[in-house]
Parts: sequence; C-alpha cells; structure tokens
Amino acid sequence: MNRKIWYLLLLMGLAVQGYAAAPPSKEEGALIFKGRCAACHNINKRVVGPALAGVGDRRSMEWITKFVQSSQSLISSGDKDAQALFAEFNNTPMPDHRDITADQVASLVEYIKSETKTATAGNVDVITYKPGVRPLAYRPLMLSDYGYITGFIAVVALLVLVMLMMVRVKDVEREMQNDK
Repeated sequence: MNRKIWYLLLLMGLAVQGYAAAPPSKEEGALIFKGRCAACHNINKRVVGPALAGVGDRRSMEWITKFVQSSQSLISSGDKDAQALFAEFNNTPMPDHRDITADQVASLVEYIKSETKTATAGNVDVITYKPGVRPLAYRPLMLSDYGYITGFIAVVALLVLVMLMMVRVKDVEREMQNDK
C-alpha cells in the first residue's frame, strides 16, 4: 500500500516538472518591462538608458542576464561592452535586479523583439512612464498557467494524502491500545 502512494507521489512530481518548464512569455516580459525598465528605457528611443530594440541580436542571453541582474558587477569585472555602455550614458548605474531570473530575462527579450517588429511597422503607441511611478508587476492567474495549476493540485492532493495517512496511523494506534 505504501509503495503505491509513493509511486503516485513520484508520478505527480514528474508531471509537475513537465509542465513547469514553459517557454518565455511575452506577457511576463511586458509586465517586467513596464514595471522595471520603462522608467529609463524605451524600445525604440534612447532615454536615460539605451534603446533596447535589437538587444537580443547584439548581445548573448548570458550577457544580458548578467547585466540585468548586476550591471556594476559586470562593469567591475572588466567587461568591455558593459564599461562602454556605462561610459556612454554618463556613468549612470543601472539598478540591480537580482530577483529577475534568466527565464524572466528571456521573456523580457521576447517582449522587446515583438515590440520592435511592431514598432517598425508603425503600429506602436509609445507609453512613457515617469520615474518613481511603477505600474503593478503582476498578472492574474489564467487557465493557460498549466505548471502553476498542476503544481497547486499536486500540493493539495499531497496534503490530502498526508492527512489520510495521519488518520489511518491514529486508527492503528487506537486499535493497538485497545488490544492491550
């Protein structure tokens, strides 16, 4: 009986892992851009920081991730591109975003690519954000969030199984005490 439960839990865990690796989402990238980047960057125009159109073509994802997470670390490590950008923009440091993961950076780059294409077609209304005014950086739960929903169901199922096992253990303990 116990092996069946463990196999079921293992299978549920593997199912959650299969859904958890979702491709970069432009929607998530849009939220990150509007919440964290738009105060200093525009996709097609130079503002406080450089225009970001084509950044995925100019730099590797590894470099972009390192720069987003800690630009000053990359500059102090001696990276020539990072030092040139820093000097070009009057030694204005970009804030560190250590909590942004590599997958989120990939989503951000996907969003920038999609907006760059639309901007060249002339279909973009540029929204400017003032420094200090950040739109909310969250989105509601959607049915397309399979990994999250599957993980939630797996955790609830696991909790139910644990509670059932605890009840069964207590029943067995009571039976053993009654037999004595």
